[in-house]
Amino acid sequence: MAWQGVLHAYRDYLPFGKDVKPITLNEGNTPLIRAGRLAGVIAPGANLNLYLKYEGLNPTGSFKDRGMTAAITQAVHEGAKTVICASTGNTAASAAAYAARAGLRCLVLVPEGKIALGKLAASLAYGAEVISIDGSFDDALALVREIVRRHPIALVNSINPWRLEGQKTAAFEICDQLGGRAPDWLCLPVGNAGNITAYWMGYRQYGRGEPQLLGGQAAGAAPLVSGKVVAKPETIASAIRIGNPARWQQALQALDESGGIVTAVSDDDILESWRLLAQLEGIFVEPASATGVAALKQQIALGAIDPAGQSIVCVLTGHGLKDPDTAIAQAAPPRTLPASVEALEAYLTGQTS
Repeated sequence: MAWQGVLHAYRDYLPFGKDVKPITLNEGNTPLIRAGRLAGVIAPGANLNLYLKYEGLNPTGSFKDRGMTAAITQAVHEGAKTVICASTGNTAASAAAYAARAGLRCLVLVPEGKIALGKLAASLAYGAEVISIDGSFDDALALVREIVRRHPIALVNSINPWRLEGQKTAAFEICDQLGGRAPDWLCLPVGNAGNITAYWMGYRQYGRGEPQLLGGQAAGAAPLVSGKVVAKPETIASAIRIGNPARWQQALQALDESGGIVTAVSDDDILESWRLLAQLEGIFVEPASATGVAALKQQIALGAIDPAGQSIVCVLTGHGLKDPDTAIAQAAPPRTLPASVEALEAYLTGQTS
């Protein structure tokens, strides 16, 4: 049978009534890719079984679609006509797409100048009303939380419990793709902390084993690591540029129950892992998506994780085209040659500088 989205595939594990009609773009069913070359670089000689869960191949290019199909489905079921969210970009694009699919009005609040071009373009293309505020993501989230108290609007940020119900399906998929078992470690970026919370929910519910969790935060936006709110978070990894995560306590609980680790990695380390993913495995992600890989590389180097014979999954949360500006800025410019075979041959044989 053709894939029909996560709500159809895992309906028995989700709290929807039989009368609820899914609003879907056939999200989910993303590949789990074996990453042998990358494993050889971050853990040489360790026989590490490293896999990459490429969530950037969801319909709007990020993992957010798993949760959004559930949130919008429930909003429609409850009679909502308008949805709203605060976002650093991926939630905005996903909410806009699923709202369009459902015929709902969609408002998204984004921090001015802090949203990657690809995400803003998608939100506008889907017809969302994008409102840029002079403030941070945390300021935007405070605004939308208050406005839904005053008006009958559905809030579709990850504080909406239906978002987590959809996002936990990624844990189910990983177990299915690994032959019915959980990995030893699951490594992923942590921003608003909804995803790490949802994965843990999924593993505990599915009963195929429970991995240890490794959460990676950017050093300039690492409230879970420092134990305090970051008033002005700064990082090139825009998707996790969040100083006061909505699911802070739930994430800490998941990390504690799994015997996991949360750590901070520098922007330089994030970009190094971003390059390794592209140049060793042919997988193009937005910078934040490489944070789990950077965290794993760091923890192996520190001796906190023994990679020998381990099965480890790194979650890649968003596609590289979400943030084309960073990709262009980090890449070497194209080489210009005369339009002649002699010039090309000279370049190939190293006879030009």
